Amino acid sequence: MLRVAIDVGPTHGRRTGVGNAVAWTVDALADRDGLELQRYVTSARARLRPSERRIPMPAALALRAWARRGVPMDRWLGHPDVVHGTNYVVPPTRCARVVSVYDCWFLEHPEDAEPDVARAAAVLRRAVSDGAHVVTSSDATTRQVRELLATDRVRTVLLGPPPTERVPPLSEPPPGLPDLSEFLLALGTMERRKNLPTLVDAFGRLAREQSTVRLVIAGAAGNDVAAVDRAIARLPSEAAERVVRTGIVDGPTKRWLLTHARALAYPSLDEGFGFPILEAQQVGTPVVASTAGSIPQIAGAAALLSPARDIEALAANLYWIVTNDEMHAKLVRRGSANVARFSWASTAAQYHSMYQELADHD
Repeated sequence: MLRVAIDVGPTHGRRTGVGNAVAWTVDALADRDGLELQRYVTSARARLRPSERRIPMPAALALRAWARRGVPMDRWLGHPDVVHGTNYVVPPTRCARVVSVYDCWFLEHPEDAEPDVARAAAVLRRAVSDGAHVVTSSDATTRQVRELLATDRVRTVLLGPPPTERVPPLSEPPPGLPDLSEFLLALGTMERRKNLPTLVDAFGRLAREQSTVRLVIAGAAGNDVAAVDRAIARLPSEAAERVVRTGIVDGPTKRWLLTHARALAYPSLDEGFGFPILEAQQVGTPVVASTAGSIPQIAGAAALLSPARDIEALAANLYWIVTNDEMHAKLVRRGSANVARFSWASTAAQYHSMYQELADHD
């Protein structure tokens, strides 16, 4: 029996894209024969689930200690064969270690990193310099890791698609939203990496030609809210009134928005995977996105792509998807075929094989 300690901390609290990736990965790994998962959380106070164990340190203290290497955590982890840090950080241990890196934005743009993220970057660099392996969710991130962390101990394991059966559909439009008979949808935290001001500028060009289409921005506030505000303020008043910001939405509301949008607009400056791309394709919604990071690999031939900072090209693709029913239908068909490339069973099998290889060579 191969024993793997795996960090489930990202599944606690408000669920982010990383939290979903970890939760769905752990669910898939739990079905593997010959693999025993020892779920752990780094926290002094988190309320643990019955199957979880605790590294009894506040997360901030742990990051400061682990950036300097620190004391091995094997005792608290149950003396596993392999430790998998699922959220950019893996503790010091005497056994084989692997750490998940989803994107490298915080390494390339340290000015955008909050203090805890900067500390995590220091721990990541220390772990890799001490021999930890890296696993990414796209070939683009693998290339970035090789360059930025100066390591060849990195591989790509594609994730699976979001489990659709977990989100019950809404039978009626979500309450509190204006008439959304025709709209484009942007999903995600309003952070600089998501490139939403460029999307607003492109929407402004589309709005000149299409007088009814709206832009819905759904997601939490982040470090780019002020820039999004300025971009909306630059629009003519009639177009600005057609930009709807919902804030954080629950699962059923997000599913309704994805299902009824004319297209998902996803112009990110970098992405490690991009669950919303597959979520849109699962429900038959085309994708208009950038060529940055993982997006071309994940979207396949089922999206209209343009350079991330090219406002005119993005506006042209938005116009195309709004006005051309034939292209819309073609992307719906391609999207359905594209989602079929991804499987959590495949993800789990590749992780299991990686763990065994690391344990055998430790």
